[in-house]
Amino acid sequence: MLNQAVSDRTILAKQLNISPQQMKYVTHTEAGEGLLFYGNMILPFVDHFPKDTKLYKVMTTKPEEVSSE
Repeated sequence: MLNQAVSDRTILAKQLNISPQQMKYVTHTEAGEGLLFYGNMILPFVDHFPKDTKLYKVMTTKPEEVSSE
């Protein structure tokens, strides 16, 4: 789960039993930060992938970053 709107965060926190500490990972966060759900575990993550790599250029979902080579 990535950054969420305030109204959505409230609903998701209650429905998914997300702690206030975990909610910090989906509250006003940057790209590459969020929560992973694995079985009954909730894992916070921060992954600032280097943008100057070929792999980033292949994986990006931002249209303005996709080059037409």
